[in-house]
Amino acid sequence: MKIRMEWTYKTPKGAETIFRTDEMPAAQALMLAEDMERTGRTKSLVFLDNFDSSWTIKELKKYLKGIETEPHNVTVYFDGGYDRESSRAGLGCVIYYEQSGKSYRLRRNTSAVGLTSNNEAEYAALHLGLQELEILNVHHLPVRFIGDSQVVINHLSEEWPVVEKDLSSWADKIEKKIKDLGIQPEYELVQRKANAEADRLATQALNGIEIIATSEVIGDK
Repeated sequence: MKIRMEWTYKTPKGAETIFRTDEMPAAQALMLAEDMERTGRTKSLVFLDNFDSSWTIKELKKYLKGIETEPHNVTVYFDGGYDRESSRAGLGCVIYYEQSGKSYRLRRNTSAVGLTSNNEAEYAALHLGLQELEILNVHHLPVRFIGDSQVVINHLSEEWPVVEKDLSSWADKIEKKIKDLGIQPEYELVQRKANAEADRLATQALNGIEIIATSEVIGDK
């Protein structure tokens, strides 16, 4: 969860002003807040999440303690590929998350039939990622969804209207799953080279190579 901080600073002579920060990870915000309170010059301090809901230090500590042993700080990369000659699709997703003080990467792909376009394959790949989140028991958390499909990202972020019936059906299915899981989605469009891992998984699925693997991530991914 990303947090903004607002606090009132008071000088020894009684002058006051309000400071506001940019978004930062909740754990970082808590660390800074505790350090500022030790100065004795913080008159009031509040945390604000993406929905402008306010949190106290006590509430934020409780939240961070509660999610420590559950998957959190979740990012999902997704990509889909479609072969017109065989009418087969390859779906790939990579999920990065933290749990119990460690970082993990889950890679998953599969082939699919019955789809009619690359755009459908992209939607299906995102849906595959959501199914994996459900298996991981990710719920009521913010999640970043990253892909190189302008259609999917702009549809789900409501930048573009969904006109095609088939794609509208996928968008509805995904939005329902997100709502059922209580996920707060954040969509990010990237260049294909920044989505290479999910793209490779989708291609492998088209070639008949299916992968399901979870590994610990040491250092930067």
